[in-house]
Amino acid sequence: MQNHKKWYDAHLAGFRQDAQIKSFKQYEALYRRSLDTPEIFWAEQAHNYLDWDKKWDFVFRQDVDEARFQWFGGGKLNASFNCLDRHLLHGSKGDKIAYFWEGENPAETKTVTYGELYNDVNRLALWLKAEGAQKGDCVVIYMPMVVEQAVAMLACARIGAIHCVVFTGFSAKPLTNCIQDCQAKIIITADQGYRNGKVVPIKKHVDDALLSCPDVRSVLVLQRGRKETPLIRGRDTWWHQGMERFSANQSVDPEPMDAEDPLFVFYYSGFSDYPKGLVHTHGGYLLYSAMTTRLVFDLKDDDIFWCTTDIGRIAGHSYTVYGSLLNGATGVLYEGGPAYPDYDRYWQMVEKYRVTKFYTTPTLVRLLARQGDDFVHAHDLSSLKLLGSGCEAIGYEAWKWYYDVVGGGKCPIVDTYWQTETGGHVLTPLPGVAPLKPGSCGLPFFGIDPVILDDTGEQTKFPDQEGVLCIRKPWPGMARTVYGDHERYVYPYFSRALDMYFTGDAARQDEDGYYWIMGRVDDVINITGFGLNAEELEAVLYGHPKISEAAVVKFPHPVKGIGIYAFVTLHRRLDKSDALRGELIRKVRTDIGPIAEIDVIQWADALPKTRSGKLLRTVLDKIAANRVDDLGDTSVIADPVVIKGLIEERKKIQGI
Repeated sequence: MQNHKKWYDAHLAGFRQDAQIKSFKQYEALYRRSLDTPEIFWAEQAHNYLDWDKKWDFVFRQDVDEARFQWFGGGKLNASFNCLDRHLLHGSKGDKIAYFWEGENPAETKTVTYGELYNDVNRLALWLKAEGAQKGDCVVIYMPMVVEQAVAMLACARIGAIHCVVFTGFSAKPLTNCIQDCQAKIIITADQGYRNGKVVPIKKHVDDALLSCPDVRSVLVLQRGRKETPLIRGRDTWWHQGMERFSANQSVDPEPMDAEDPLFVFYYSGFSDYPKGLVHTHGGYLLYSAMTTRLVFDLKDDDIFWCTTDIGRIAGHSYTVYGSLLNGATGVLYEGGPAYPDYDRYWQMVEKYRVTKFYTTPTLVRLLARQGDDFVHAHDLSSLKLLGSGCEAIGYEAWKWYYDVVGGGKCPIVDTYWQTETGGHVLTPLPGVAPLKPGSCGLPFFGIDPVILDDTGEQTKFPDQEGVLCIRKPWPGMARTVYGDHERYVYPYFSRALDMYFTGDAARQDEDGYYWIMGRVDDVINITGFGLNAEELEAVLYGHPKISEAAVVKFPHPVKGIGIYAFVTLHRRLDKSDALRGELIRKVRTDIGPIAEIDVIQWADALPKTRSGKLLRTVLDKIAANRVDDLGDTSVIADPVVIKGLIEERKKIQGI
């Protein structure tokens, strides 16, 4: 490797002595084995990281034409057993703290040991079985960030039910679609939650959703509020009353699950029309989340690990719940927002719980960096040993602030790249392996064989040549299908690049082999780790009676990194008022959820189209990004005057 002025390597000496992976030479040898002899490599990892009821008959098989992949076929195991029972049986960790939990109100705290978590999971599993839940049934979980959410996931896994966690940032309509798509009969929820000093009416969203879901027969409700929420007789049960039916010493034998049985369905797209639920499996997903957690975060038995991401997102699944518990770690759960009651809330908790490994999103780093350094310096963060970033590209300035101010120049940053579909990190630095480059997601994780393709579909030939990122070899953590519709899995991920997995992200690889993610190449808008499809947002806007046309694109946002920018055309003779603008923003929030809030609405007398009527999204992308001097070839536009009007209107918009 060559020297580079932007490399940071001060952490290497401190990490290499005790790191899981101690050098680049060790990484390189293991990485080559993972590609050259994948079946041997992954069999060893499956044996080391998981306990199996029955060993697999084969490690890997695939049908490339159908995009079907099997890992550890014939092997049987249980996720709940691997997260809990084996630590109690083999490791005597019953009294070890599994989670420190803190509510948005700092006075609300509790600690939960592995033994207590085991008891709670078994009691909820008994309740699920009493309500008729069986192996292969889907159970929808719609809860705030409380320990009971992890309990619900593990209780489902214990009896072989498939959990479908829906993020509470999504409202009743997306929840309805998910419940209907997975045909859930049981919902686990809470009366309310808290976020930024406000009450989130969780149970109301459930009640609204279930008006269109008559097949749901049981709703279990955790009481978070001080006032009792009305329950529907015969359907709803308070959590505490449901658990009182079973004693603490009652247990449920973990259901032996085939390695390829679904563990969970994760809904992340199609909320306004057709839900898209990715299926992750018991064997491959558990192995990959356990392995990436231990190696990427260099997790040790005495670490306090905090992944700040909501459990309702894939990072919360992989690292707050499964990755942490599979490794027998102590995690932190926090219900509220990062700026409540002030911008030092995260740093206050890092100090309080002596967090050693801290993993968050670039959006939150940028948000907190904008408030200055004093909020950080007010707290003792000396416990921190490693910082992590994920869900989106972080950028140089945010990386530097995170490294210098939060980490004090001594904590490596693992800037991870991955997706809901990948199950875990696919490109990432490992803290003891090589120097860091701010903004780069480093090198491939084990078993990941990345390739960057140019516009012709050929592999790029030169350093820093931009193209689309694909992955050549399957890996255990990858999603297997879209629930109930395999074709919707095959087309976007495998049909565009032959037998390669298509990420949808542009990337480049520099002369030292480091990877850099450049952004999406399709119409997906990545908002703090959630992929929102532009057409879904447009469909909601089209549902308003005053809207004639709408086009939604992404644009650079100073805090979120990527924001939502909508060009809206009204029916003739309608006023372009701020009141209507606010009404449209609220409609999208109501129909999809706060995560889909539009940042800018620009009125447009018309939208740029070709003579054949095709919308030119690339032109709108550049106008939204204020790159109006680089619109490319506009000769195909049917009416060039349209562009001039859009640019003039864009100039009037302030505060972007």
